[in-house]
Amino acid sequence: MSKRKDPPPAGGDLFGAAAPAQPSAAQTGKSAIGKSAAKPAAEDPLAGATGVAAIDGIRCGIGGWTYAPWRDNFYPPKLVQRRELEYASRRLSSIEINGTFYSAQKPATYAKWAAETPDGFVFSLKAPGRVTQAGALAKAAAQAKAFIDGGLAEFGDRLGPILWQLAPSRRFDPDDLAPFLDALPRTLDGRALKHVLEVRHSSFLGPQYLQLARERRIATVFTDSDEYPSLADLTGDFVYARLMRSRADIAAGYPDGELDAWAQRARTWARGGDNPDLPHVGAAQADGAAREVYLYFISAAKHRNPAAAMALTERLRGG
Repeated sequence: MSKRKDPPPAGGDLFGAAAPAQPSAAQTGKSAIGKSAAKPAAEDPLAGATGVAAIDGIRCGIGGWTYAPWRDNFYPPKLVQRRELEYASRRLSSIEINGTFYSAQKPATYAKWAAETPDGFVFSLKAPGRVTQAGALAKAAAQAKAFIDGGLAEFGDRLGPILWQLAPSRRFDPDDLAPFLDALPRTLDGRALKHVLEVRHSSFLGPQYLQLARERRIATVFTDSDEYPSLADLTGDFVYARLMRSRADIAAGYPDGELDAWAQRARTWARGGDNPDLPHVGAAQADGAAREVYLYFISAAKHRNPAAAMALTERLRGG
């Protein structure tokens, strides 16, 4: 994630270079009174890029947008770093902001990020670790509210789910967790907030946790990883999956068959169904109302994750 606060270039091209001098008539092949030829759109990586809309409520994305290896296989050559969010947000329909886990940002920064993205784009944000990683959750409600009230309204309609990631050492304690979830604000400036909890201890793999989360309509992250508990049980009104199995030796990060399978699962979730082939604590739920689905390719062979997200998006477009 970029924390650069460079102002946009006062002039020049996409890469921040000074505007070139007008070519001579001899260079363009036109008469002195003719107009100079326009720069071909193909030379501008953002030319005509209006963004990627959600597909039947499904969004595919990555974690963050600043990662040096992506400058070799995702971002165009010579694209200045301060334009990377602009580019990424026009190739993906969502990005999970990880930097807020380490430090909340100023409202002006949130506003800047939102302004650099196209209509229809949505961020998810990882809440600060100081709220979820240490100490009693029941006593952290004020910190959670301070994070939300500390400028998230600047995102406007670009604000998507807020991810509350628990530490791997935090065991399930209903007397600690329930007060925290009950205190989370449900609206911000008239907009409904979407909260999602990522649990990382096996003690959450039981019916008591499912009941607690479902009673509060708090979504649970499906983490596709061997390192952390994976539960695809539906507990909220939307689905949030973090896919962590990309491979370095595959250009798209995942084999075709696995991408096809994830496309089908995403469609099933979006239609209101469940995916019983994924790990569950309880029985798969009966079909319900259509819902939003957020899928992020995270960690693993990180340099392949943008390609994986775009490949999955193309499959979803294909129906």
